[in-house]
Amino acid sequence: MKPSRRRGGSDRQKILVIEDDPVARADLKARLEANGYIVATAADAASALTVVNRERPDLILLDLGLPAGDGFLVLERLRKIEAFATIPVLVITGRADPETRKRVEAMGVAPILGKPVATEVLLAAIRAGLEAKPE
Repeated sequence: MKPSRRRGGSDRQKILVIEDDPVARADLKARLEANGYIVATAADAASALTVVNRERPDLILLDLGLPAGDGFLVLERLRKIEAFATIPVLVITGRADPETRKRVEAMGVAPILGKPVATEVLLAAIRAGLEAKPE
């Protein structure tokens, strides 16, 4: 996989974690940083697009259960903004019901990662998402 060139000359890829639970957010951030990623975070749907615009991540990890709107709202908004529409999004959720899965897949997001997600599964999904990202 060819790493993307970040501002400042760094080859490290940036991941935005959108997660309202501070413990889960910190855990994901620590695991990703330990594996060489630059990590930005957002805690709710209202601030998510602001952070996407500021940070320009290579990939987004998105929780569905967010305050100030849900993950579906964030995903809908991302897909409507041309500059953000091609950013790969991985959904991490505790929701396992078929309706949620169907709705997420209809929005073009796969796979859905269940909480808690093992580090190996998370990293494999991130690598796959980054490799599939259009240049």
